[in-house]
Amino acid sequence: MTDDGGVESKLAEWPGDRVQALIARAAPGDVESAIRRASSGGELSAADLAALLSPAARGSLETMAREAQRLTRRHFGRTITLYAPIYLSNVCAADCLYCGFAAKSGDSHQRLTLDPPGLRVECEALAAQGFQTLLLVTGEAPSVVTVDYLAESVEIAREYFPSVSVEVYSMTQPEYEKLVGRGLEGVTLYMETYDRPCYAKVHPKGRKQDYAARLESLDRAGADGARKLNLWVLLGLFDWRLDGFWLGLHARHLQKQWWRSAVAVSFPRLRHVPARFTIPAPVGDSDLVQLMLGLRLFLPQAGFTLSTRENAGLRDRLIPLGVTHLSAGSSTRPGGYALCGSETLEQFAIEDRRSPSEVARAVAAAGYDPVWKDFDRAFTGF
Repeated sequence: MTDDGGVESKLAEWPGDRVQALIARAAPGDVESAIRRASSGGELSAADLAALLSPAARGSLETMAREAQRLTRRHFGRTITLYAPIYLSNVCAADCLYCGFAAKSGDSHQRLTLDPPGLRVECEALAAQGFQTLLLVTGEAPSVVTVDYLAESVEIAREYFPSVSVEVYSMTQPEYEKLVGRGLEGVTLYMETYDRPCYAKVHPKGRKQDYAARLESLDRAGADGARKLNLWVLLGLFDWRLDGFWLGLHARHLQKQWWRSAVAVSFPRLRHVPARFTIPAPVGDSDLVQLMLGLRLFLPQAGFTLSTRENAGLRDRLIPLGVTHLSAGSSTRPGGYALCGSETLEQFAIEDRRSPSEVARAVAAAGYDPVWKDFDRAFTGF
């Protein structure tokens, strides 16, 4: 571990007005310098990242794409890891305005928390399709989906999958330690947005209102030995250039502080939201491409995850731009694979409805190797 300081203090050095000014001042020459530095193997600065995310970089996207592809192949080869989520529960005490699980979303579909036999049914269904990498997901309901319940769920899932991660509510260090002790490999946790006023506005209820506790969660997971740390912002809540900048700094902090862990970033884009919510800062396809390219040059060794929120055609086209992990055949409702079908409340509607085998064939057709597990226990101790 290195003494890299706290992530909150790191981000405090870069308030929104300072980042906006840096982005606004960026010129094509700054973009070219950042690309050259990435090509030579140098570590990019915060100013470089701002330039790559700026409007001045629009004319250099093809050059950035070539460099992003080269860097990805250098560090990850031509492999794309396939994974799937199992939603343990759609019960939620929070009221995140953009989420289908929200306590006041207005959706009357069934709320369900899987019991151990139900989880086994779902695990068996996914394992039969070839998956070896699993993500367990819940709503924000720690009184229902307790830490003990999550620990038992991880233990059950490990009977079927060698790699198990969770995407759940923010936890304490002893709580993460308990899950790691049961075989947990990774923790995914999203800030939604790093802008505090926007964060407060879209999270009016529940423990998720605690911005600082959520921001520091992945540090706690890293301290407890989680081998994978995955973070993201929810694109569409706030200016993607600012949130992308802060996301890059957060990811680099985790890489330096918890260097034994593999850090990955995801690129979820708001598309289907409850009727009461309007997406405040929509992100176009070209914006998404620029964000991915800029972050790949800034974070050459970070995994890049792209979910089924995006449609099949776009996902296929984005593979060469730095993607290393793809979800496939996903369901965003508890029991959605074998237990309950479409009866339960889903978190969001997916766009890419291809089967896992179809996604694997598309990856192969793009010249990459679909893999179902990206490590061996002999090397990791898991």
